[in-house]
Amino acid sequence: MTRTEHLCLMARYNQWMNHNLYTAAMTLPDSAIGLDRQAFFGSILGTLNHLLAGDIVWLQRFAGHPARHEALEPLRQMAPPVNLRALLAPDIRALWQQRQALDQALLDWTQALSETDLDHDLQYRNLQGETGARNLYALLLHFFNHQTHHRGQATTLLTQAGVEVGNTDLVGLIPAR
Repeated sequence: MTRTEHLCLMARYNQWMNHNLYTAAMTLPDSAIGLDRQAFFGSILGTLNHLLAGDIVWLQRFAGHPARHEALEPLRQMAPPVNLRALLAPDIRALWQQRQALDQALLDWTQALSETDLDHDLQYRNLQGETGARNLYALLLHFFNHQTHHRGQATTLLTQAGVEVGNTDLVGLIPAR
């Protein structure tokens, strides 16, 4: 599997898992989704919101790549999140609409990436205003790892709320040889 094939797999996994998480979460009443469960981002909604906000921040950084991939154009036009905790939508259904659009942009972008694109050192500014430069491929590994980490938290919160998320294993998406 090439690096670009791996990234496409991770984007499909991201889309699949987000669909599963939101489908499970939307079986709960809004009060249960917004209930402070003493998690790092408080509630199920807060955790899913953080995932979306973090993804927007990173995809906006990735949109600065010199290849200027068209799939990330909506991110270049979007206002960045104020911070990683500010709610981006008033409820789970509105957040889901944003999530779906972002997941499709991510999938389209990973499918457009070339191996050469991945060798680029991306210059970006973090949320504290500090500048840095890191290898794009390594940053993408961090990006997907961050998603998996917080989706695990959301899965735990949903399980504690009595909702079954279902299979969460990436192995189901890995092509057989």
